[in-house]
Amino acid sequence: MYNGKKVVVVMPAYNAEKTIEKTHEEVVEQGIADLVIVVDDRSSDDTVAVARALPNTLVHRHSQNTGYGGNQKSCYRLACENDADIVVMVHPDYQYTPLLLPAMVSMISNDLYDCVLASRIIGGQALRGGMPLWKYCANRFLTASQNLLMGAKLSEYHTGYRAFSRKVLEKLDLEKNSDDFVFDNQMLTQIHWEGFRIGEVSCPTKYFPEASSINFCRSSKYGLGCLWNALLFRLARWKVARPRLLSEG
Repeated sequence: MYNGKKVVVVMPAYNAEKTIEKTHEEVVEQGIADLVIVVDDRSSDDTVAVARALPNTLVHRHSQNTGYGGNQKSCYRLACENDADIVVMVHPDYQYTPLLLPAMVSMISNDLYDCVLASRIIGGQALRGGMPLWKYCANRFLTASQNLLMGAKLSEYHTGYRAFSRKVLEKLDLEKNSDDFVFDNQMLTQIHWEGFRIGEVSCPTKYFPEASSINFCRSSKYGLGCLWNALLFRLARWKVARPRLLSEG
């Protein structure tokens, strides 16, 4: 419990046998997670076996690979079914440090924000931390475009380290979102649309061989999807269209 709220950390896992134990250990060391939920998206390595040996951990394995977005849908559903008040997504590849958990959880538990993002851009250390130049430039271009179209001022839309209050997860219809990587961006688009408060904390950037990453082709597809979501948001604001992503029912 943190300020009387149950904290659940979710890990969308895929071939993370080499890093999940270290990530989990650092999560537990923070002393605020009541439960860790690992959802394995049909890994081909021993991720499930390693995860099942971890303490205070619920492990769920998909019968077939559903994609990054599909994995997250299961993560958030299971977290809510286990009475979570605050849910934090931490990638089990150790690219994002769990040391930020207390800061992110406190911002929600004290009712300052409904959603908190760990930004790799705040602090100006992204390139020094190993982020490829082309990814950094794409990140900056996409974020600027999305801020313009959505009327927001985030430093980054593309971090995979996020915390949510239960009311955010209960309000959003996540089943309308893609099962692919663009799910992250669609979720943020919905959060903006609903008027939830979004906070950010600075997060160090870490790139190493075991850290997951998508290739240029899939990154390009993701980038186009992000721009399309932002455009749909603007059209909806102008009442020119009401995309399914932002519609009720």
